[in-house]
Amino acid sequence: MAQSQISYNKKEKEKTRLKKRLDKQQKKEERKNNPQSGPDSMIAYVDEFGNITDTPPDPSMKTKISADSIELGVPKRVKEEVITVRKGRVEFYNDSKGFGFIVEQDTQIKYFVHAKGLLEDIKEGNIVTFELERGMKGMNCVRVKKETTL
Repeated sequence: MAQSQISYNKKEKEKTRLKKRLDKQQKKEERKNNPQSGPDSMIAYVDEFGNITDTPPDPSMKTKISADSIELGVPKRVKEEVITVRKGRVEFYNDSKGFGFIVEQDTQIKYFVHAKGLLEDIKEGNIVTFELERGMKGMNCVRVKKETTL
């Protein structure tokens, strides 16, 4: 004859499930019998200093704000004056490959220049004016012109 399929472990799990169910039912009945611990007891308020309190704020301290004074969205950015034309010296330029580098006079920063960005032919040592554009690997010189000196 075979033994029962219910093991000791299964019996214990069933007992704990029953106990939890009874506890839950008992707590539910206690809440019904004691209505003073309702949802109102869980309300919290924030005072003018940002602290959480259980007392409501004083209505006499309330300030009125007109809806017209509230600005929605992002304010328009004020256009900053950007130096567009810069001055520099051609440090290196290779005609056959079509690229080189220009050093800006004010900051001594070296910028890449490609033959596509030239308005006139340039050589090493020329003083030029140029504008900057963001390229794939950094800032590139575009609209490069020789500086005319009188």
